Amino acid sequence: MNIKVKNLSGGISIITIDEPKTYNSLSFKNLNNLIKVFKNLDKDKKTKVIILEGSGKGFSAGHNLKEVKNLKVRNKYQKLFNLCSKLMLQIVEGRKPVIAKVHGAAYAAGCQLVASCDLAYSTNDALFATPGVNIGLFCSTPMVAVSRKINRKPMMKMLLTGEPIKANYAKEIGLINDCFTKSRLNIEVLKVAKKIASKSNLTIKIGKQAFYKQLEMPLKKAYAYTSKMMTLNMMAMDAKEGISAFLEKREPKWKNK
Repeated sequence: MNIKVKNLSGGISIITIDEPKTYNSLSFKNLNNLIKVFKNLDKDKKTKVIILEGSGKGFSAGHNLKEVKNLKVRNKYQKLFNLCSKLMLQIVEGRKPVIAKVHGAAYAAGCQLVASCDLAYSTNDALFATPGVNIGLFCSTPMVAVSRKINRKPMMKMLLTGEPIKANYAKEIGLINDCFTKSRLNIEVLKVAKKIASKSNLTIKIGKQAFYKQLEMPLKKAYAYTSKMMTLNMMAMDAKEGISAFLEKREPKWKNK
């Protein structure tokens, strides 16, 4: 399998797309395997945070164009793009926080993958693009994820020109959280992952779900929904333990209940 999983201590799991010959393309096979792996880790009680990376020269170039060219019929194209959307929804709707660790290029559906992750960090020389317009195929599905992370003007420029943007600009417009030297990227990503893993799993799960749901709601509805979610959260043992620990000036002991 071209998708590898490594479990570190402290509840951190690393998913690696390991197909450097195709620049870690999001082929039918890789998409299916990624969905399967994400689902398994979502159910795994030991996993608290997921890091997603690519092997070889870069993160992911998106769909495998040789495969795309050979599909030829409408229903096969539809199946591919639906499957890709299913992966992105699995990441967003999953219970575990997902951190993209990017080097090299993240293009088209690869850029969509970065934008779908909860957090994203890259090397200083990483490049991001929605270049479909260059080959006559507008990046319509990638723009769904990316346009929910950055503003309209930079999004439209990426889509209409197909030109890649550099890591420092990707950080400036909010596509990624930060960028580092190659030697520091892994250290910094693990630092963030460990910080998140030290929190209550239950609280993180409730919060992640609430964050994405309220984004799509009108203001009044969002407040009504999040008030219900905070009430639900407050009834959990971990909220009571966290408040007690804070008041007693000690470290909390999470039960994830």
